[in-house]
Amino acid sequence: MDFQDFRRSGHWPTLLAAFLYFDFSFMVWVVLGPLSLYIAQDVALDVSQKFTVVAIPVLFGALLRIPLGMLSDHIGPKRTGLMAQVIVMATLAYGWLVGLHSILALEVFGVLLGMAGASFAVALPQASRWYPPRYQGIVLGIAGAGNMGVVLDSLFVPWAAEAWGWQAVFGLLLIPMVSVFVLYALMAKDAPEQRVPASLANYKAVLGDRDTWWFMFFYSITFGGFVGLGNALPLYFTTWYHVSGVAAGLMVALVVFAGSMFRPVGGWLADRVGGIRSLQVLFCVVAVSYVVVGLLPQGPAPAMDAVANAKVAGWGIHELPGIAWAAVAAFFVGAMALGMGNGSVFQLVPLRFRREIGVVTGLVGAAGGVGGFFLAKTLGWSRAATGGFGMGFYVFAGLALVGLIGLAAVKTRWRTTWGAVAQARV
Repeated sequence: MDFQDFRRSGHWPTLLAAFLYFDFSFMVWVVLGPLSLYIAQDVALDVSQKFTVVAIPVLFGALLRIPLGMLSDHIGPKRTGLMAQVIVMATLAYGWLVGLHSILALEVFGVLLGMAGASFAVALPQASRWYPPRYQGIVLGIAGAGNMGVVLDSLFVPWAAEAWGWQAVFGLLLIPMVSVFVLYALMAKDAPEQRVPASLANYKAVLGDRDTWWFMFFYSITFGGFVGLGNALPLYFTTWYHVSGVAAGLMVALVVFAGSMFRPVGGWLADRVGGIRSLQVLFCVVAVSYVVVGLLPQGPAPAMDAVANAKVAGWGIHELPGIAWAAVAAFFVGAMALGMGNGSVFQLVPLRFRREIGVVTGLVGAAGGVGGFFLAKTLGWSRAATGGFGMGFYVFAGLALVGLIGLAAVKTRWRTTWGAVAQARV
């Protein structure tokens, strides 16, 4: 890639602003994952309710992407992004100053946090519209790498909750959110490309195209797997491997770091070899990783007197049994493939739907969030129904294989129709 040409082709301050907006919004969106370990100590939650609480923001982040994408087309991405950030900051302020003292309060809070997840439908089209087709993979990979906010959550939130209590975390999150709000207001700029305001008729028309459904399905596997794991793994590691809250955060950070950092690599690889070919390989890796994780046995529990000082007691990071590290390794490989798959899907989407990118991004992003919701819920169901998590992972391994079959079904048609005139590898 010619870096100078890449820089001249678009507007890098907007690309950076979109990355920061999505990054810290993503961090807020999934904060209930690592916090659920601490919230459950004050609000009575059974295992199924814990997984439901962490899944609600994911679901509503998916659902809100569609109206936010429509609003972005009508009033512009920048105005929409500023409005969404104000709502998220107000939600955090409420959680910090008033508190969450019941399951209902947690659920309503989770619904409002969905606005942070919906930032996807604003940030990615905003960056995409500035750049030509040949750079769509890398641009959307960079903007989408904002999902590394999960890494920040996993590293920071358990430690802060141990030190100051879980409610104070919401106040601490306001510091970067306000900073990003100011930077976004100063740096972001809407592309000169004319927007076509989306209506329900536009959504109906796009949903009538079978390619839309394929992209939605593929992204529900890749992004759904990434965000679902980011939310559910703190509960998984503390339940299945008996680790402390801080150790679980560090383990999750290692896993989601792979998915976050390799998303741009996936976009770059798709630009080089084609999104279809790269997705075929990545779906195979994802399926194998899920099966390996599902087969791993439960880890041993530590003696309670050795962990009495931790708020969420369990093995420390330096004491983890080997089986826990084996799980981290398997998840790391799987998350790397999921992250690269995210970049590969969004190398293809703007090539197929350039004029409808706002509408399609909202729909595909929504499908990704729904996939994350069902992954977290499926793991909770598996634990409640079978006493383990294997069945949940096998279900999603099966979905990855179905995705592989789907790619085989569409690749010839895609390459000989819109792919033949896409000015990029498909």
